[in-house]
Amino acid sequence: MSEVDDLVAKIMKQVSANTNQNANATATTSAAEKSLTAEDYPLYSKHPELVHSPSGKKLDEITLDKVLNQEIDSKDLRITADTLKLQGQIAASAGRPAIQKNLQRAAELTRIPDERVLQMYNSLRPYRSTKQELLDISEELKTKYNAPVCSDWFKEAAEYYESRKKLKGDN
Repeated sequence: MSEVDDLVAKIMKQVSANTNQNANATATTSAAEKSLTAEDYPLYSKHPELVHSPSGKKLDEITLDKVLNQEIDSKDLRITADTLKLQGQIAASAGRPAIQKNLQRAAELTRIPDERVLQMYNSLRPYRSTKQELLDISEELKTKYNAPVCSDWFKEAAEYYESRKKLKGDN
């Protein structure tokens, strides 16, 4: 629990330091209406109105007191797909396409239950899956979870593992 307390304390310190910026946020054009650039980093301080919890709570609504009173739970401390996509825009603008791609993949993963993500991760370990099993996960990602970037990643892994003899039964 101390990690959560530390995280909430850090968030609150940052939110408190940016209270004055929040007052000006409504007067500016919403960053959601334009592409974000490297100048918009860090997102939580430059555009706190765009950062929210999965349940819709704004940053200034997440306080240590609310955590202690169990008004905030661990799910409220998770990042949202929207925030990850916005961070990806910033990364792309800063000339960091690999980071942008990772953030896009992470945004897709937010739609998948944690237990399933762990199963998928384990299937990527060498010698754990057949090519067909990896391709089946790829199809699941594409059709069930609307995660085309992750789907392509599993297709690529299936081809790569086949060429490197890393599939189940190759060892």
